Order: sequence, then structure tokens, then C-alpha cells
Amino acid sequence: MQILLEQASCEIEVKKSRFIAIACPLSDLSHIKEAVNHTRSQHPGANHVVHAAVLGPKGDLYSYSDDHEPKNTAGRPALEVLKGSGVTNILVLVVRYFGGTLLGTGGLVKAYADSVKEVLKIIKTEALIDKTAFHISMPYHLYEPIKKQLLEAQAAIDSEEFTVEVTLTGSLPTSSFASCSSTIYNLSNGSCTLNPIDG
Repeated sequence: MQILLEQASCEIEVKKSRFIAIACPLSDLSHIKEAVNHTRSQHPGANHVVHAAVLGPKGDLYSYSDDHEPKNTAGRPALEVLKGSGVTNILVLVVRYFGGTLLGTGGLVKAYADSVKEVLKIIKTEALIDKTAFHISMPYHLYEPIKKQLLEAQAAIDSEEFTVEVTLTGSLPTSSFASCSSTIYNLSNGSCTLNPIDG
């Protein structure tokens, strides 16, 4: 699975109706309502703000809404495109400005699906890698060599605290956690341990 790195948007026009697709990174289904409301406030003249979302390491959590378009003509076709994309932790909002011409059921399905297809062409993604959060404390003289080991193991360091000791928190690929932990333990002669953080 791939995950979205940053927001992207594009627009298509179908029989004078404008469809603006906005792809956003998503970490929890509970954030969708806020995103929909924010998008409505950004597009006060829009007739519909449809959404489709895929979430989870396996991409098996879904959400969609037709937002008053005829049932299964908007959110569902958008979701089907997303489900087939191999991208997870993604929310796509499709804003529609009605152009005066009714598109019919088939036309709506195609327009919403095409909107999502177009935005998927321009998004930036990266592979979803299982990561383990960690924290580690060390004396000052071990800060540089331990930090070097962590970075070589592709760790992302979220915070550094300099008090009596140095404490680092971050995450690194689960596949390299054991070997990195062992290296740091040996490097510090057993005085420093890479501690996983649950949750």
C-alpha cells in the first residue's frame, strides 16, 4: 500500500458542471466531518461536497457520502476508484458546482469517478512502512554516535530533550528495530536501551 504525502487538487468540467477533487492525507475516519465542513466553507457556492476515504494498513476501512446526489452516483464510484488505487490513509473530497445541465445517473457516476482518477494521477505517495515508536536516553558523549545509528536505520526523530541526559523520541521501520537496538546496546556497553513505545 501507498500513503499520501501531501494535499493535491485538480478540476474537471463536464457539461459546464465543475468538479474539483481534493486529496488529503487522513489519519482517522473521525476527521472527515471537519474536512468536509472546512471544504464547504471554502466553496460556499458549491452544490455538493462528496467524499470518499480509505484508511488502515490494509486499506480496509472505508467511508463515503453522496451528499444529496442520487444514491450511489457520487461517493460510491469515487470510493471504488480509491479502493483500486493501492493508496490508503487518504480522503478525497469532490466539490461540484452545478452547470445547469443534468448529467443523469451514468453521467454522474463517470464524472465523480473521473475526478478521483485525475487527482490520483498527480498525488505524491510513499510506501506504507510498518514503524515502531521509540524513546531512548543517553549520556551526552553518546548522543552523536547513537543518533548516527538511528538515522542510518531510517529513523525519524520527533523530539530531542537535553537535561541531565539526552532523550530522543521518534520512530523507525519495525524491520530494523531489533538490529538497531542491538547495535546501540553494544555501542553503549549495555548502558543505553532503545525502548519501544506501545500504541
